[in-house]
Amino acid sequence: MSLFEKIFGSKKKGEAPSPQEAIQRLREVQEMLTKKSDFLEKKVEHELATAKKAGTKNKRVALAALKRKKRYEKQLQQIDGTLSTIEFQTEALENANTNTEVLKVMRTAGQALKGAHQNLDVDQVHDIMDDLAEQHEIANEVSEAISAPVGFGHDYDEDELNEELEALEEEELVSQIVGIDEPTGLPSVPTSSLPAARTTTTATAEEDDEMAELNAWAAA
Repeated sequence: MSLFEKIFGSKKKGEAPSPQEAIQRLREVQEMLTKKSDFLEKKVEHELATAKKAGTKNKRVALAALKRKKRYEKQLQQIDGTLSTIEFQTEALENANTNTEVLKVMRTAGQALKGAHQNLDVDQVHDIMDDLAEQHEIANEVSEAISAPVGFGHDYDEDELNEELEALEEEELVSQIVGIDEPTGLPSVPTSSLPAARTTTTATAEEDDEMAELNAWAAA
């Protein structure tokens, strides 16, 4: 029977322990061997102290103690080798167990993804995306149509309006010039006939009055 059969125990042919069971069993054996190693180390120290104490006084006792010490050290070496092997196997099983769990999760995720895509068709997806793009384009055209101003100058020619404005400005300028050359508000010219000649004194006084009136009219 091999060492691992002793460790894990015999099972039915073809039936292997699970990684968790193997890891648990390895850890139990590792703990047991560690305790045994500590015990042997104490035995080695004890036999070494016995050999030193006997020394040359009792050579037979000293040699027997050294022989036992050698046996214990050999057992310690074997245990150290076994512990190293168990540690290596434990790490390998832990990695294998981790990989197994990861693969299980990935398999489950793959099945879920497959189920999600079961009712999807690539051509249908492309058709849906094309429809969405077309609807977005229609929405943009509608927005532009709604935001465009209606009846605010789009039916008129800008050049024609500018020419009409220039004509109005010229007409206004001419009106201002004509208004300066022909002042308004002056008193009207008398239309009544002059009275008949009178005496020199009276005529002179009337002429003076008329001149004064004319001067006042001209000065106005």
